Amino acid sequence: MIDISKDLVQVTRLALSEETEDVRLFVARLVRKYRTVDPELSKQMDVQLKAKVPRSQTLMRKITSQFEQPVPVDDQSGLSLLKVYRAEDSTEPPLLAPGIQEKMDQLIQERLQKDLLVSMGLQPTKSAVFVGKPGVGKTVTARWLAAQLQVPLYVLDLTAVMSSLLGHSGNNLRAALDFAKRSPCILLLDEIDAIAKSRNDDSDVGELKRLVTVILQEVDEWPSTGLLLAATNHPELIDRALWRRFDLIIEFGLPEISMVKSAVKRFLGADISLFEPWIEILAFIFHGYSFSDIERDIQRFRRAIALGMSSDTQLMEDFIKARVCELDHSSRIKLAVELAKQGSFTQHSIKALTGVSRDTIRKYTSDSSLKLQSSGRKAKS
Repeated sequence: MIDISKDLVQVTRLALSEETEDVRLFVARLVRKYRTVDPELSKQMDVQLKAKVPRSQTLMRKITSQFEQPVPVDDQSGLSLLKVYRAEDSTEPPLLAPGIQEKMDQLIQERLQKDLLVSMGLQPTKSAVFVGKPGVGKTVTARWLAAQLQVPLYVLDLTAVMSSLLGHSGNNLRAALDFAKRSPCILLLDEIDAIAKSRNDDSDVGELKRLVTVILQEVDEWPSTGLLLAATNHPELIDRALWRRFDLIIEFGLPEISMVKSAVKRFLGADISLFEPWIEILAFIFHGYSFSDIERDIQRFRRAIALGMSSDTQLMEDFIKARVCELDHSSRIKLAVELAKQGSFTQHSIKALTGVSRDTIRKYTSDSSLKLQSSGRKAKS
C-alpha cells in the first residue's frame, strides 16, 4: 500500500504538471512493476496506456511516411543492403534489467523531447552499443525502441554488404549508412565486430580496415534525427577507437531469476495455467540461460502438448533428466527440494532424477517446514 500511495502521488504530480509524455513513461513503468504482484491492475493500466497514441508518435508517423525511399541494394547480387522492420504499436516490451530499462526510457524521452534539449544547448544521444551474449534481447530491444518512437528499424545485412571485389564492401556500407541518415530511423549494425575489428589485427585484409575507418567517420557525423545502434557478442574484437565514438555502451547480461520467471510466464502464453505448478522449477533450471534459449524450450513444450504427444509431467521429467547433469551438488539439492514441494514426484523418483538421497530431501524439506511454521508463529505474535 505504501508503494501504491507513492506511485499515485507521482502520477498526480506529473498529470497536474501537464507532462503528458512523462505520465506515459511513468505509467509504462508501473505496468511492468505490477505485472507480477497485481496482474489485473497492470493489465488495466496497460489498456489505458495503449488506448491513445501520443501526439509525438502520430507526428513521427507522418514525418516517416514523407521520407519513404527504396532501400539500397548491392549492384552485383541485387540484394537489399538493409533489412527493414516497420514500427508496430503491438510490439511487446522486452524483458530488461532495471538499469537497462532506465537507459531505454531515457533514450525514448530524449527523442520525444528533443526540442527541449536543443533549447538548452543539448543534443539527444545519437549512438549506442549493445553488448551481450546471443539471445539476451539486444535485437528485440532495438525493435521495441523503434516501435516506441514510431520510426522504421533498419538492420545492416552483412551478407549483402560484404563483397569479394576490392572497395565494393566499403561502397555498400557507405550507401547503407547514407540512406539511413536521410530520415528519422534507427539503424542497427548487428554483429559489428565482423566489420569493425581492431586495425592492429594483422590477420585482416586492408578492405576490413577501410570499413572501420568508414564507420568511425559515420558515428562522429551521425545526425540527431536518427539513432545509430551497434550490437556485438565479442566486444574484445572491436577497434578501440570505435568505443570512444559511441555515446552510450549498454551491457546486456544473462537474466536474473526474477526475469527468468517472467520470461517463462510470457513464453507459456495460453498454456500458462497448465504449467503453473512447474513455473518455480522451470525458472530454477533456466537460470543462467538466455531468453532465446528459454523461449525455444518453452515453445517445444507447447507444441508437444498441442499435438497430444506428451503430458506436462512427462515433459518436465525428460527436461530435468536432460539438464540435471549441468547442476552442481548444491543446486541439485535445491532442485530436489523444489520437486518435493511441487508434489508430482515421489522422493524415490526425485532421487532417481537428481541423484539426491531421500534422507537429504527429507532433511531439507523438514527444515523448510520448520522455518515456515516458526515464521508463522512470529507473525501471529
